[in-house]
Amino acid sequence: MKWALRIVLLLLALLVIAFLLLRTPDTDPAEMRAKYGSAPSQFIEIGGGVTVHLRDEGPKDAPAIILLHGSAADLHTWQPWVDALKSKYRAVRFDQVGHGLTGPDPDNDYSLDNFVADIDEVADALEIETFVLGGNSMGGGHSVAYALAHPERLDGLVLVDAGGAPIEREGGGNIGFTIARTPVLNQLMKHITPRSMIERSLRETVSNQSIVTDQAVGRYWELLRYPGNRDATRRRFSGTWSTFDADDVATISVPTLVIWGEEDALIPVEAGLWYDTHLPDSRLVVYPGIGHLPHEEVAERSSAYLLAWLNEQGIRSAVN
Repeated sequence: MKWALRIVLLLLALLVIAFLLLRTPDTDPAEMRAKYGSAPSQFIEIGGGVTVHLRDEGPKDAPAIILLHGSAADLHTWQPWVDALKSKYRAVRFDQVGHGLTGPDPDNDYSLDNFVADIDEVADALEIETFVLGGNSMGGGHSVAYALAHPERLDGLVLVDAGGAPIEREGGGNIGFTIARTPVLNQLMKHITPRSMIERSLRETVSNQSIVTDQAVGRYWELLRYPGNRDATRRRFSGTWSTFDADDVATISVPTLVIWGEEDALIPVEAGLWYDTHLPDSRLVVYPGIGHLPHEEVAERSSAYLLAWLNEQGIRSAVN
C-alpha cells in the first residue's frame, strides 16, 4: 500500500510540474490595450456594464458599414476591407464580447440575443440610424439574427462564410475549436494554450497560408489570453449552436451579398448555397482555392467586389 501511495503521489507531482511548465497565463490588459488599442481605437460603454473596443473610420456622414468578426478573432481581421472602404464609407468594427479588448461579458451572457443587442447598442452609441451589416463566420450568424430582429435598420447584408445555416460539416475541422468543444480539455485550455496550437488552428482555417504570419498568430494568441476570453470561449462552445429556419431567412428582404471560400473546412460552401437559395435578394460569390477567411485570403478581390456591389445597390458615398 505504501508503494501504491508513493506512485500516486509521484504521478500527482509530475502532473503539477507539467501544469506549471506548460501553463500560459493571461496577458496584461494594459499591455494589450497599448499594443492593439491605439488610435483609431475607441472604448465605448454600452449596456450591461460592457466596454466595447471599436474602430470607427471614414467620413461620418457617409453610408455606414458595421463589420463583425468570427469566433476567436477580433476587429483586426477586417483591416484589408477597412483600408478599401474608409475613403468613401464609414467603416465600423468592434470586438464582440468574449473577444479582443472588449473581454468577457460581465454576466457571462453569450446568447445570440445578447450579441444582437450589442450590435444595436453600438450603432446607437455612434448615432448610426441605418447601416450595412457584414459578418464572417460567427459574426455572419449574428448578422443574420440581427436582420431578422431589426430589418428596419439595415440597408444591406454581407455574409462572409457565415454561420447559422443548417448544414453539417463532414470531416476536417479545426484543432482549436475541437478542443473548445471537448469537456475537460476545454477546462485545461483556460490555463494551457500553446502558441503552436493557435498557429495550427489558423493554418487549418485558411487555404491561403501566406496570411498566417508571425504577427497574426501572435495577435490571436495574445488576445485569446486577454483576461476572461478563454473562459468565454469555453462557455460559448459549451452551449447549443443556433441554426436558422429557411422560412425565417426567406423573410429577409434587404439586398445580401454572400461571399464564400470554396475550400472552407469549417463551414462548407454548401452553407453559402443554402443562404443564396433562401434569401430573396442575394448574390453568391465563391472563391476557388480559398478557405474560411476570404476577406483576408483574397482581400483585394473581395473588397473590390464589395465596393462594386454597394455601388450597384445605390449605397454610395458623396465622397469622390
